Formats: sequence, structure tokens, C-alpha cells
Amino acid sequence: MEAASDPIEFLQQQLASTRQLLLNNSLYDSLESLADLRRFMEHHVYAVWDFMSLLKALQQELTCVRMPWVPSARPALRRLINEIVLEEEADLDPLGQPISHFELYVRAMEECGADTGPIRRLVAAVADGRSVERALEIANAPASVREFVLTTFDVIGTGKPHVMAAAFTFGREDLIPDMFRQLVSDLHTRFPGQLDTFTYYLNRHIELDEDVHAPLAQQMVRELCADVPERWLEAQQVAIRCLEARMALWDGVKLSHPRAALA
Repeated sequence: MEAASDPIEFLQQQLASTRQLLLNNSLYDSLESLADLRRFMEHHVYAVWDFMSLLKALQQELTCVRMPWVPSARPALRRLINEIVLEEEADLDPLGQPISHFELYVRAMEECGADTGPIRRLVAAVADGRSVERALEIANAPASVREFVLTTFDVIGTGKPHVMAAAFTFGREDLIPDMFRQLVSDLHTRFPGQLDTFTYYLNRHIELDEDVHAPLAQQMVRELCADVPERWLEAQQVAIRCLEARMALWDGVKLSHPRAALA
């Protein structure tokens, strides 16, 4: 493959093999029953939750969220991240009512009978001031979930906007449309009335991330990395780390179900 001259395209080339392994994961084909989907959602919901923390960390870095207010340095990035926050934190549900994507996901879990107790305990513990690590223990989250979430918060802990933006873009926004297409193809017809909210959530992410969020997020990485080679290298390293963490999360789902583990 000829090396790309555009840094975003070059980074995507470097991630292509790891990304393809994730998209070809046997997990998707192993989700054959409602029980399988419930188990998947009970793991995946943590990734939906920690995504919001990654997003809000970027908003804190790129905008002013303190008092007294002062204008942040990059108006274009300020608008970009606020647009994404609006749709992730206060999107519209199928009835046109405002809701965050996390809350929509929890509603989808309830609709299909998945256990929302652990994620609710985690959110309550964090709201009570517990550390993320302690909240994961209180929720009795699986080891693969803990590793995934703590990886996300390790990225946030770097305090480097370009690193967080790379994780956000290439570990989430650029990946999600193709990944969710693996799930959504026939859910509505196979499980009528039981996965309507989940199907809406998946389709909404495919629409937003592919057409709106991914291009905006790539622009964010481009501006934050600028022409600094070290930043582009860090962006590549963290993107690979995030993709590998997602693979480990999917492996954890499969290991929680012997039949899926053999798929």
C-alpha cells in the first residue's frame, strides 16, 4: 500500500489491520439469542458510559467550563466539540424527547430484559464521590470491563488534548458505524418489539458518527496534532491501544458465555 501524504489517512493505514481484526471479530456472529444480546449489552454499557467521560474531558480541554468565563483559544474546536456534546448528552429519543445516549442505552437494556443493576451501582458510586476504580468494584464489573474503562481514564489522565482526541476519534467515532452494522442487520425482524430502542440507538450512532461526528473528530485531531510529529506518533499509539482494549472487551463477552467463546 502506498503511503498516504495526508496524516489522517496515514494514521488510518497504520490502524487498518488492527481495526479489521476488530470488525471481523467472531462475537457478532455469536449473538444468536436474546440471552446473548443481554450479556453483550451488560458488558458494552460500560463503554457507552466511559465514552461520555472521554467526551466531557475533551470539552473541558477545548472550551471554558469554569467561572468566570473566558474565551478558549480555538473557536473552531470549541464549536466542534460542543456540537458533538449536544447530540451525545441531549439527543432525541424515538418520541422526540431529550435523552443522553447512555440513558437511551440503559432504556434499551431494560426493554430486552438485560440487568441494569451493576451499571446503575457504578453511576451511583461515582455520583457519591467514589473513584472510578472503586465504583467498578462496587458494580462487580468483569475484569475485561475494568481493563477497558481504566484504559479510557488513563487516556483522560494524560491531560493531553491530542491524545484524548485520537482515542475519541479512532477508538470510538471512526470505528462505531462499521462495528454497529455488524449488529444491526436483522435485530428488528428477529426480535420484534424487544429491541426497538437498541436498534434505534445503533442506527442513530451509525447515522451521526459516520456523517457528522467522525469527520468533525478527524478535524479535531488534525488541528490538535498540527505539524508536530511527536503528537501524531502519540495519536497512533493511543489509537492502537484503544482498539486492542476493545478487542479485549469483546473477548470478555465471549468468555462469559462458553458457546460464544467457541465461535
